Amino acid sequence: MIDFDAYVKYSRPGPRYTSYPTAPEFGEHFGYDEYVNELKNRDKSRPLSLYFHLPFCRSACYFCGCNVIYTSKDDKKERYIDYLQKELEILSTHLDTSVPILQMHFGGGTPTFYSATQLDRIINLIKNKFSNFMIDAEISCEIDPRFLNEEQIQVLTSHGFNRISYGVQDFNDKVQTEIHRIQPYEVTKNAVDLARKYGINSINMDLIYGLPYQTLKSFKDTLDKALTLDPDRLAVFNYAHVPWIKKNMRKFDETTLPSPKTKLEILKYTIEFFTSNGYKMIGMDHFAKPNDELFAALKNGTLHRNFQGYTTKGGTDLIGIGVTSIGECKRHYAQNFKDLAEYEKAIDAGRLPYSKGIYLSDEDLLRKSVIMSLMSNFMLDIKAVEQEFNIDFFTHFKDELKELDSLREFVEITSNKIEVNQTGSMLVRNIAMCFDEYLKKIPENLRRFSKTI
Repeated sequence: MIDFDAYVKYSRPGPRYTSYPTAPEFGEHFGYDEYVNELKNRDKSRPLSLYFHLPFCRSACYFCGCNVIYTSKDDKKERYIDYLQKELEILSTHLDTSVPILQMHFGGGTPTFYSATQLDRIINLIKNKFSNFMIDAEISCEIDPRFLNEEQIQVLTSHGFNRISYGVQDFNDKVQTEIHRIQPYEVTKNAVDLARKYGINSINMDLIYGLPYQTLKSFKDTLDKALTLDPDRLAVFNYAHVPWIKKNMRKFDETTLPSPKTKLEILKYTIEFFTSNGYKMIGMDHFAKPNDELFAALKNGTLHRNFQGYTTKGGTDLIGIGVTSIGECKRHYAQNFKDLAEYEKAIDAGRLPYSKGIYLSDEDLLRKSVIMSLMSNFMLDIKAVEQEFNIDFFTHFKDELKELDSLREFVEITSNKIEVNQTGSMLVRNIAMCFDEYLKKIPENLRRFSKTI
């Protein structure tokens, strides 16, 4: 039996570790010329993963932490496609685009805010530059079920899209009203049925806990409804309340947000609910059916984590394309301009819209390996780390292991491995934070991250 009141003390500001070092460490010290040089000289034995950011939405969802531009004007979307075309032209002069593509993902914004014709144009532009898609390539798109029609699904599937992720968040009417996203169950069901009709055999559904007016009782009803749609995967995210970054979040009355104790109860119930209904927990916030490749990757320790969440496609270099996109190669992270005007200005000058990034030191690579293994697999193979990085783990991380002592009830440490237990999986961010060299330099009261619980 978990003592939720005692657990609450672990609710601290902390990263989600979609990268390490985390995005606040990105800066201009890793300059444009260095970035371009990295692209030109990358290891061509590594396949590519492509991320395209399509930033437009018709209206604001108040919980959203994404980089979004609100518009109802079609000419803005057409203009953006023109600039994507120009960016691809410039990129192809710095990057060998003939190498195999193992993964492509459309995110946003609302990618299906674009019409079927516009989506077709975007995909053809991409395939004009990147034509070497592998037979088992994962090609996926985030979709708001409120903006989806049959013509769009036809375009996506005709171009080989094989995974879809539907944003749902919560089925409760009161919660939907408060977060400014009215999305009846029938709308989501119709979207799922449409994807199944056209042969999409991997459907993910995003839910969020920690939203205004959510209770354990109300979220149980949301989980019941989600289960009737039989998704192949689910991502159940902890709402990141960061009103100092996202102004739309200031619309919430913070007294209506569930307490850390309630959020823990919701998370614990969610884990029990899905695991008792045929799903396996993957990482800190994903669930998948046992026949899903995510589960196989978890079992053999090859699960990876990046800006799109958990993936089986490790060993790739991620290239971010579009405003605000983030790329990740073996030795660097790179982010495009967040401001649309700056993005366009760079492209008009014949340059990639690179804004900032970071080059990873040997120590960064070591700590990234440790943190991502814990975040992805709830386990760290100490001997493998020692062999790869030529260190004595217990000497190198003696201070970190001392810090980890405060969480010893959640981890088992032997000479060979660190393993997070089932209860500790709810605190895996806290566990990973012990190995974050950059975080230690920031006083806790100045850490501008969401709470871990």
